[in-house]
Amino acid sequence: MASILDSVNQRTQLVGQNRLELLLFKLAGQQRYGINVFKVREVLQCPPLTAIPKRNKYVRGIAHIRGQTISVIDLSLATGGQPVADLTTAFIIIAEYNRSVQGFLVNSVERIININWEAIMPPPKGTGGKQSYLTAVTEIDKELVEILDVEKILEEISPSPTTISSEVDTATISTDLGDRVILIADDSAVARNQVKRALEGLGVKMHLVNNGREALSYLQQVAKECETCVTEKVGLLISDIEMPEMDGYTLTAEIRLDPQLKNLHVILHTSLSGVFNQQMVKKVGANDFIAKFNPDELAESVQTWLHAE
Repeated sequence: MASILDSVNQRTQLVGQNRLELLLFKLAGQQRYGINVFKVREVLQCPPLTAIPKRNKYVRGIAHIRGQTISVIDLSLATGGQPVADLTTAFIIIAEYNRSVQGFLVNSVERIININWEAIMPPPKGTGGKQSYLTAVTEIDKELVEILDVEKILEEISPSPTTISSEVDTATISTDLGDRVILIADDSAVARNQVKRALEGLGVKMHLVNNGREALSYLQQVAKECETCVTEKVGLLISDIEMPEMDGYTLTAEIRLDPQLKNLHVILHTSLSGVFNQQMVKKVGANDFIAKFNPDELAESVQTWLHAE
């Protein structure tokens, strides 16, 4: 199974074209799920797990893999299903989210598929609202594939701090922004609320949208009403990278190609990390890249830009 990821490093050109590759897997039932290949370090058969005292109920144990101790989360349990029954035939997807490495226990792993972000759609209405663990869906081989809101799962297991520490100088952010809005684009409700909670104490105005397509439409509408003064209405954009319909890289590239939007300050804020993303930031013209989720770094990035205006 490790060979399924051998060519990941050769696939980076897909991201700048609003494309991604999904690793398909199954949990306790027959439903298929997908995870972005760029978050996956390795796929391997489940090794022996070591139980730890007072562990979270969704953590089946810890595994020692290549000199690193990794918590193994049963994705089926964490999303309200039955636990993966047979660990001897199960697999672990080693993935990097939000500055840390986790192991996701799954029943089986199928294959990698190449797909356009435009084919990745928000979950249908009526799928559970705040209680839903879906962040997107798509259709493959005439079957619905669900993409889980892993950030929601991780937040329930180990909540992230959302308070900006007193050591960060934020005193002038509200004054410097004035009446300008901070536009926040993220398909994960958990991630959107993390950013909102981190910034709302600063007294700034925010407008939240669910994906890159919505963000671009909002900006284009502002441009219609304001023509040459978009940046007088919208102070900056804080955008996720992985989003249905239009990813953050494509959103940034579209902004830079639009004469009315091109001067907007863009911060890409994502659970993806690594040197590759730094390279993509330069390629599409974003102003900054921050790995989720550190409220101090987010506030400092905003403050640095405002002082540089």
